[in-house]
Amino acid sequence: MHYFIAILAPIFWGSTYSAVALFLGDLSPYWMAVWRALPAGLLMLMISRRGLPLSLPRMLAVSFFNIAAFFLLLFIAAYRLPGAIAGTLGATLPLVLMLLQWLTEGKRPQPKLLGLAFLGLFGVILLLNPSSDIDWIGAGAMLLATFFVAQSTLWMKRWEAKDIFGLTAWQLVLGGLMLIPFAWLFAGPPQAITMQAVPGLAWVILLNTAVGYWAYIRSITVLGPNRQSIIMFLNPLTAVTLGVLWINETLQPLQWLGIAMILASLVLMKLTDRRKKGQSPAQTIAANSQ
Repeated sequence: MHYFIAILAPIFWGSTYSAVALFLGDLSPYWMAVWRALPAGLLMLMISRRGLPLSLPRMLAVSFFNIAAFFLLLFIAAYRLPGAIAGTLGATLPLVLMLLQWLTEGKRPQPKLLGLAFLGLFGVILLLNPSSDIDWIGAGAMLLATFFVAQSTLWMKRWEAKDIFGLTAWQLVLGGLMLIPFAWLFAGPPQAITMQAVPGLAWVILLNTAVGYWAYIRSITVLGPNRQSIIMFLNPLTAVTLGVLWINETLQPLQWLGIAMILASLVLMKLTDRRKKGQSPAQTIAANSQ
């Protein structure tokens, strides 16, 4: 059951790009970030009716990194990149997490994991082949968004809030409020919502955000950030599948190879983690605490 809940996040998040292409293309990406976060958070807060699960400074830090900055950059990427490419760049999360843990916590990656990181990095280079039609602003936004969510993931692991539902709700509310000045500054007053956008907004607010973020934050606590980040390779698989089936996206052969290399590095990283856990009970406990 834990793994079933865990896979909901990457599957729902992988649908973001197709939802934008099919229903939300006429809306500003800045206001879309607001519409994704704030209504979902308010709805969850009405259900939970609980106070802040962390101190205010910690809640503000997590809300900015995990919601405000991440959503803003994510929608810039979603409006400028094919879903397959945006989703695959987002799936570099395990590599970014490993680097951050090395730099901030002194947890040096094993040589095998470092080799897999370079495999994934080479895949990203192929994916962003300069000869292909890549929007570099969108690609940079997606990679920076991945850094923000990786840092917030490590904070949530370290601070260990017990009220996962409340933590999700307050992050979305505070992050959504932070996004309003940015949206107003860069896009002006909010646009009128058309009937064509309603199905996409309903999907993004209820399932993509409310359920997806609750599943992700819960799984960080239950499975650990490293395992959950590995599960996130379902994000590009979902994005690629929906992009090909629904909006007729195509990729060059080298880009498909880049996607395959990134996913291979993530899967092999998971297999390496399993072997490490099987060596001794002490290592199993240590792995579960990650």
